[in-house]
Amino acid sequence: MFGLGWQELLLIFFIALLVFGPRKLPEIGRSIGKAIAEFKKSSEELKEEIEKAVDEGEKKEPDSLDEEKKAG
Repeated sequence: MFGLGWQELLLIFFIALLVFGPRKLPEIGRSIGKAIAEFKKSSEELKEEIEKAVDEGEKKEPDSLDEEKKAG
């Protein structure tokens, strides 16, 4: 996970606790979790669209080659 060990994560958590306080920390965690989930969802959708476009391109490619052979 980004090359961070448990000691670094503990230090980051402690600093966040001091900066934001114990009441705001769960809210911030939820917000970050939702943002990460939305990012993953969007990246999966983009990946699926790209794979679909590549598959369609591969299907169309042999047809266009046949047409070029007939014309040429």
